[in-house]
Amino acid sequence: MIEVKQIAKRFGRLQVLKDINLHLEKGACIALIGPNGCGKTTLIKSILRMVLPDSGTILFDGADIKGNDAYRQYIGYMPQIGRYPENMTIGQVLNMIKGIRKHQGALDEDLYRQFAIGDMLHKKMRTLSGGTTQKVSATLAFMFQPQVLILDEPTAGLDPIASEILKEKIIAARNSGKLILITSHLLSELEGIVSHVIFMQEGQVVLHESVDELKKVTGQETIAKSIIHLLKKEGQ
Repeated sequence: MIEVKQIAKRFGRLQVLKDINLHLEKGACIALIGPNGCGKTTLIKSILRMVLPDSGTILFDGADIKGNDAYRQYIGYMPQIGRYPENMTIGQVLNMIKGIRKHQGALDEDLYRQFAIGDMLHKKMRTLSGGTTQKVSATLAFMFQPQVLILDEPTAGLDPIASEILKEKIIAARNSGKLILITSHLLSELEGIVSHVIFMQEGQVVLHESVDELKKVTGQETIAKSIIHLLKKEGQ
């Protein structure tokens, strides 16, 4: 579905991505994890063409994404911090995005209903709490029935009930065969949700493995304990 080949990116003297190679398939729910500054966000933005790599190729369904913005209509993106026009209402933002996407077919309004977005359409974006902005971002990410979901710290700022609603939605999307890429610093949030783990350090992929295999190899019961076990082993 998405193939990353020899992607490299430098910002000034800092080499942020170092010849990244990945093959991401439909039906996988992948945790993209690693310390701050390891290149996770740059990799995501490269897939979205928000950052242009210095070298390498990214394929979406076998086609090079360079010069091909149409592929992005098949992706639902939830940023860690949603940036919306401050003076627009939630309703105006939703209508604006619907106009931009020009989606053909039924909309997925499940989160719209569960988050009670319809009761807040009159509220201006500048007045919203971080959690409510996250609800709007999540609603938009899923609304257009994308084949791929890229979710950057999706539960950050959400209250426990909203967080559980979103996690159930992610699991349902995984079970329906979508490709999902999630970044999170809270590894406990990923347990029972993701099927694979990509761990990055210093701009490189040091691990790309299924959760089951990761736990088997490390002999640990959770993703967090498995990653800690591997890091301790490397440090010896």
